[in-house]
Amino acid sequence: MLTVLGGLPATGKTTLARLLADRTGAVHLRQGLSVVAESVNPLAVTRDAWRDAAVRAGVPYVEVEVVCSDPVEHRRRVGARSVDIPDLPLPGWEQNVEREYERWHRERAVVDTAGRSVEESLGSLPRVLG
Repeated sequence: MLTVLGGLPATGKTTLARLLADRTGAVHLRQGLSVVAESVNPLAVTRDAWRDAAVRAGVPYVEVEVVCSDPVEHRRRVGARSVDIPDLPLPGWEQNVEREYERWHRERAVVDTAGRSVEESLGSLPRVLG
């Protein structure tokens, strides 16, 4: 859920946003904070939208494609996942491999998680982020 609060300065937006985020378990985003946005991002148009938002905000931007190059491990992971968003249907292996996923056509970092622990995969990100 994305809740957008707007209004003139000093109307109480920040105070309400902080309380709302606290009471609903949401995250309160304000200018000056770094954001990690994670989604399938299967289409170039969705990737472009994220990039364009960063450009409009005048902030640095990095794209990272996370892959699992081992199809056996990837399939095992698909079957072993648990839902962290209530009532979200998770795709099975066939749905996963048949989904539309456009190739990336611009510079990006690629993190291959196959055969690596979460910590090892995460360890490659500082190099990506400079």
